[in-house]
Amino acid sequence: MGATTYLDNPLYHEDCEYVCASGLDWEKLRGKTIAISGATGMVGTFLIDVLLLKNDIAHLDCHVLALGRNEEKARKRLPYFDRDDFSFEVCDVSVHGARPNKRADIILHLASATHPRAYASDPIGTIASNMTGLSNLLEYGVASEADAFVFASSVEIYGENRGDTDSFSEDYLGYIDCNTLRAGYPEAKRAGEALCQAYMAQKNLPVFIPRLPRIFGATVLPSDTKAISQFIFKGVAREDVVLKSEGTQFFSYLHVRDAVCGMLWVLTRGDAGAAYNLADSSCDMSLRDIAAAIAESAGTQVIFDLPDETERAGYSTATRAILNPARAHALGWKASLTMPEGLERTIVALSD
Repeated sequence: MGATTYLDNPLYHEDCEYVCASGLDWEKLRGKTIAISGATGMVGTFLIDVLLLKNDIAHLDCHVLALGRNEEKARKRLPYFDRDDFSFEVCDVSVHGARPNKRADIILHLASATHPRAYASDPIGTIASNMTGLSNLLEYGVASEADAFVFASSVEIYGENRGDTDSFSEDYLGYIDCNTLRAGYPEAKRAGEALCQAYMAQKNLPVFIPRLPRIFGATVLPSDTKAISQFIFKGVAREDVVLKSEGTQFFSYLHVRDAVCGMLWVLTRGDAGAAYNLADSSCDMSLRDIAAAIAESAGTQVIFDLPDETERAGYSTATRAILNPARAHALGWKASLTMPEGLERTIVALSD
């Protein structure tokens, strides 16, 4: 499943074009150097594809500085190393003091372990990428005198629904048992938001915080152990979809094109310091229904199997995590794809 698998697919190209044609304020990005951590991840890869396509279409003249730990992996995911508007720096931001050499006008911190096996097998790395990495990049933003810093936060910061609301607005506090292995990811994201506020107040660094639900799309990595990602891989392979629970968990999801569009919308039209939930009711769905939809499209069936110990340790205990997107909608952003549409486009793009 190489980079060209989805890059050559018309639907994937259409997804990138959709973001390029959206009504966000592109002029705020014109001529800017944009640094992106987690450049080879699901969201980072799609974002880079969009920005460089926008350069081709509209002469945006921005320069993309991709940050990652592995240049070989980056060359497979990002076929832009011969372009003047792209550069790559090997930079493991989770290492104390690690910062890019080239200054940037805009920084998007997308580097993070975002799936259950990673939470359980590398809990220290999960926290470090969110705390040490964020601290390093915030300092880099200050040194660069950056125009804007985007911290990709998560629905995980809300923890479990206390039973007093149907959906999480940005001021909902939720519940997290901090004295557990699994708490490393959501607590690091919570502390990360607080650190962003500190840098904004003390160092005058404009920070923007989109809160993302569970993301899916053609740029998903084979190593991703989130349930929806594993369902998609089974659908692409035309194999039975394996459900490792009763599937009653009801969550917000978002196709990567809408996630990236929303992040850019927050960056260019949002208020510095505010958090914005990126979600849409058409993409709120139970795991069981997602599994059934993918199995039906693949002509297979859903089977039930118990998770192994490592997987189970990384699973969220939340059973209902729905984001209220009213604040993001007030900016003018809305999701463009329903859940069935997004799943179908993802499977087709990965199947060719």
